[in-house]
Amino acid sequence: MSGTVAVVGGGVIGLSIAWRAAQAGWTVTVYDPRVGSGASWVAGGMLAPLSEGWPGEDAVLTVGAASLDRWPDFGAELERATGETLFTSQSSMTVALDGADAADLRTVADWLDGRGYHLDLLTRPQVRALEPALAPTIRLGLLAEAEFAVDNRALVRALRSAGEAAGVRFVAEAVTDPDGLAADRVVVAAGTASARLRPGLPVRPVKGEVLRLRHRPGVAPAPSRTIRASVHGRPVYLVPRGNGLVVGATQHESGEDTAVTVAGVRDLILDAQALMPSLGEYELHETTAGLRPMSPDNLPILGRVSEKIVVAAGHGRNGILLTPLSADAVVAELSGSPLPEAEACKPERFGTAATDTRMRMG
Repeated sequence: MSGTVAVVGGGVIGLSIAWRAAQAGWTVTVYDPRVGSGASWVAGGMLAPLSEGWPGEDAVLTVGAASLDRWPDFGAELERATGETLFTSQSSMTVALDGADAADLRTVADWLDGRGYHLDLLTRPQVRALEPALAPTIRLGLLAEAEFAVDNRALVRALRSAGEAAGVRFVAEAVTDPDGLAADRVVVAAGTASARLRPGLPVRPVKGEVLRLRHRPGVAPAPSRTIRASVHGRPVYLVPRGNGLVVGATQHESGEDTAVTVAGVRDLILDAQALMPSLGEYELHETTAGLRPMSPDNLPILGRVSEKIVVAAGHGRNGILLTPLSADAVVAELSGSPLPEAEACKPERFGTAATDTRMRMG
């Protein structure tokens, strides 16, 4: 392909699109005053479409699994090109602390099995054998060998470096009018700001608070795989990261607020300790909060909304997971050949608010 593309937004979605578009022959410029500083910088980095699945969310499972399939090659190519180490764990385990949670795990396992994805149910002793630092009160585990986790901050660095090597230009400016940019095509990939740049786009912010913990001498080491659970109805995860853990994440419908609250930190620590009692001896290294760009149906919005503008937004809590698929889908859209795996993510599923009249008619 040839022509110019302006990418508005320098998170992992925008950066991956810019890199892949440049590789495909486009002349690419990324506009963002602070590349990688939003939700991409705060994320846990889990690639867990299977263990996060739930009966009835078949399209979410299908899209997530299609992106997970792309991650080994996508990540390996980035690591070779940049020297960054991206992958931090090679499997994930969801655990149950009570009978209701155990029943939910069995429901998820049966549903996934019926769709061709087999996950192993683990007894209490099997959980403890694999992850001895976890609490002895855990009743059941669900092991997803195919799920990974990546270092989100290393991913930001790698994507920017790979983009620059491919010829992507970076402009540290905020954009208020995508249509006014001097480019043949514009990709709006600005996270929660996408709704302001494209009025009618159904993307809303949901705050998530995250903790980064460092291991201390004499304390039990972190689990070797991602650990997920629900504690008192609140989701919590532990993700290995370097010499410690990422613990997340709260969920608050609080507009543009990104303050880390005492209650949020308290709940995350208490819930995480219910999974791993020794966690209280770790160093509390960092507290951060970001805004997840949520769509109404938990699927991203990927596709053309006007003759000039393509949108890549609404990734919610799965932006890192959906990075390879989103990049492939947008580059395919730029070339005029939409990606079949992204069919469920088309903007027109939301009707007149998402797309121009000319696009709807032809």
